[in-house]
Amino acid sequence: MNLELVVDTRSNGIWIALLRDGKLIELHEDRGNSDFAVGDIYLGRVRRVVPSLNAAFVDVGYEKDAFLHYLDLGPQYHSLSRFVKESMQGKQNVADLQYFKLEKDIQKDGKISNVLSSSQPILVQVAKEPISMKGPRLSSEVTLAGRYLVLVPFSDKISVSQKIKDSNEKDRLKDLMNRIKPKNFGVIIRTVAENKSTTDLETDLENLLEKWRGMHANLKGIQPPRRVLGELNTTTSILRDLLNGNFTNIHVNDPALALEMKEYVSSIAPGREKIVKNYEGKIDIFERFAINKQIKALFGKKVPLPSGGYLIIEHTEAMHVIDVNSGNRKGADGQESNALATNVEAAEEIARVLQLRDMGGIVCVDFIDMHEKENNKILFEKMKEFMKSDRAKHNMIPPSKFGIIEIKRQRVRPETDIETSETCPTCNGSGEVTASILFSEEIENNLSYLLNDRKEKGVTLLVHPYLEAFFKKGIISKQWRWFFKYKQWIPVRGLTAHHLLQYSFVNKSNEEITL
Repeated sequence: MNLELVVDTRSNGIWIALLRDGKLIELHEDRGNSDFAVGDIYLGRVRRVVPSLNAAFVDVGYEKDAFLHYLDLGPQYHSLSRFVKESMQGKQNVADLQYFKLEKDIQKDGKISNVLSSSQPILVQVAKEPISMKGPRLSSEVTLAGRYLVLVPFSDKISVSQKIKDSNEKDRLKDLMNRIKPKNFGVIIRTVAENKSTTDLETDLENLLEKWRGMHANLKGIQPPRRVLGELNTTTSILRDLLNGNFTNIHVNDPALALEMKEYVSSIAPGREKIVKNYEGKIDIFERFAINKQIKALFGKKVPLPSGGYLIIEHTEAMHVIDVNSGNRKGADGQESNALATNVEAAEEIARVLQLRDMGGIVCVDFIDMHEKENNKILFEKMKEFMKSDRAKHNMIPPSKFGIIEIKRQRVRPETDIETSETCPTCNGSGEVTASILFSEEIENNLSYLLNDRKEKGVTLLVHPYLEAFFKKGIISKQWRWFFKYKQWIPVRGLTAHHLLQYSFVNKSNEEITL
């Protein structure tokens, strides 16, 4: 298995694509504004307490009040609250908790009205980003995530990832943490910590403690709402969580960002910074790695399967519904075997689509009916296998008698939704038809304006691949006629992200030229 990260720097932000063996499995957009991202820590103010919900609404600076349930306060809430209050007042001069006396844990089945009151300051961490009309979901059980460890203040508990199966390795990691962690700090040991050296883990722990010190310093004298500690940006957080031996390449089309990423990779995985490569190709980076084509195929209502079947994906307010269809696929061994083969193929693609679109909540999948119970069992086991690589928490229910598998998937951020339908190339969405034969003349008129009036140099025309073929066809093509007319060569590049009659011009720096 080969993992590649493709980073496309654009004028309005950064797009990050994660490929597994050339297939797109994750797509993220980083607009540079990481406010209210999962992991961000805020000093908020309790807006109102709602006893009927056993929850409170908190002002953290977002347009909608954030939601905090009693169960998300964390057992050590009283300790955190006193630490924050004394830090704001300047009474808690050090971030170290060695001599900090912990308060009694709150009751598991207590009432939020006995703990919180309106207008009081409270330290919270974003657990879910704002989604639709809802504000962020919060937690007061503050944790700091690192490469190998997660730091849990006001606790002494050491936990090891369940994905580490070797009991000897678990014991080694626990013993090591017991020796090096400070008092009143708990630690969760992540999967990637397996077989890592003492130096690596000590460095990661020190980095997390430094974050804690920085957050403590930021609390002094401030007034809510205010962010006191921000999570890493999307790009570096992906590297922190996913970088392993399976990563083969990281392609970046911006030299400055490539250098920054090399430095970060060097800090978390010394010796592996060579996998970061500055992409200098003339073809759009998402086009080069066939990402645009995959986006068009995987974000629509109808998602094709390799063998001719397809998925129909519907979104409702309550849930997502996926219907599996065999299409024109025909199996040589009969209907039952054909249904099983299509269902298994669909299960793999569904697991990929759920991760790619970040679809959360309830997902109902209507597979093709199969009459043999053993086949339904095979399908369910395959579905679980395909979902193993999904980083989001999820649960599945075996197929019902109607062949439906229900999936409950964790939702921590808004679903990635990309419009794949295209505006009518003839009327441009207006309903009024214009002569499409004049399209070529329109391009040439704009080209003449750029070259003759604005004296632009190094102009490249970007069009749909069908139009690229049109402009290049024949011995004396349109492209050659432009060369004879304007005394300079005009490169024409096909771009699948463009719809049929869409075009644009870019300069030598691959920046779009505004007409």
